[in-house]
Amino acid sequence: MIYIFTKKETALKGIFKKETMFGAVAALSKHSPGSGDISYLDISGLTAADAKKALTQLKKRCKNGPWGIIDPKGMVKDPAGCFFEGASDYLGPAALKSVTPQRLQSAVSWRSALSRTLPPETAGTAAKTAGLDAAGSGMDAAGLPKTGIKLPVGKFPGWKNIPVGKTMPFYLLYCSLQGKTALNSRFGEAAYTQLHQRLLAHLYQHFQEAEGLIWMDSGKDCLFLLPAKAKSAETAVKACIRLLVSAPLAALETLNLTIPVNFIFALHYGQAAYKPPGKTGTVVSDAVNFIFHLGAKKAELGRLTISGELPDDTVPKELEDCFVSAGEYEGRKIWHTKKFSYVRNWI
Repeated sequence: MIYIFTKKETALKGIFKKETMFGAVAALSKHSPGSGDISYLDISGLTAADAKKALTQLKKRCKNGPWGIIDPKGMVKDPAGCFFEGASDYLGPAALKSVTPQRLQSAVSWRSALSRTLPPETAGTAAKTAGLDAAGSGMDAAGLPKTGIKLPVGKFPGWKNIPVGKTMPFYLLYCSLQGKTALNSRFGEAAYTQLHQRLLAHLYQHFQEAEGLIWMDSGKDCLFLLPAKAKSAETAVKACIRLLVSAPLAALETLNLTIPVNFIFALHYGQAAYKPPGKTGTVVSDAVNFIFHLGAKKAELGRLTISGELPDDTVPKELEDCFVSAGEYEGRKIWHTKKFSYVRNWI
């Protein structure tokens, strides 16, 4: 069943025809979706405050079930933020012109993988059972397995020469900067916006050699797209580790911070339909969904986390010993770098 909570039911009835139940936004508080259902919130006609309140209620009622955002007027500046919040789908102006049963089923099927994810309260116990600790000591070597995934043959055409909408394999690199407390609440929105711009420039400088493209930017985290080339992958992995090790220095010299912060990186490989940066609202991809969840909800501060679905030539052999198993997340095996720590406080 498809549930749609909206103030403009008439406008959507012609788009969602079969097995669809419409309800008022106020009815969200009593919503109880079942297995196989997907719930959408139509934000058109809602103020920013009302939309935020309704979204909180939607996530609460859906729990680990699939939900999405309907945005007929394109009010969401960067749809990547929706996936960061946990959405399984985003239907903007373009996507609403052709909503197929296959698309909706894809969103439901992808989200069902969450049933295989450990609940947060058991994560610590599971880590201890697996012989892991927060500092990375006492861990067995990762022994990164061979996936058998081969990189495509041929020269990368360059970002400007990729046809819009063409589905291709890419590396997807999630990047975020965090401290012990939320940086935006600590510094205020204006100062945080400036900090985020400095961060993007710093990251771009380090991933430029890997031909990295800042593809999605939520204002709090970002997603780099990397060519499906061994050289790009190896260069990006080395850059991530270099950034993690030198985080204290970068915080002081480049980001102009006087508090301890570090990076969160996550790397995945998969197919996505290419759209230019800033025009990614119609991108629907399991790979994109997964990397945002892996980066925002599972990856740890001060580590590079990688999925178990990377081509064999991704991690340089000399760096494989830096990785240890981190179990599974959403049905996929994952690894992350050992924790780089400092004996003394650096500031």
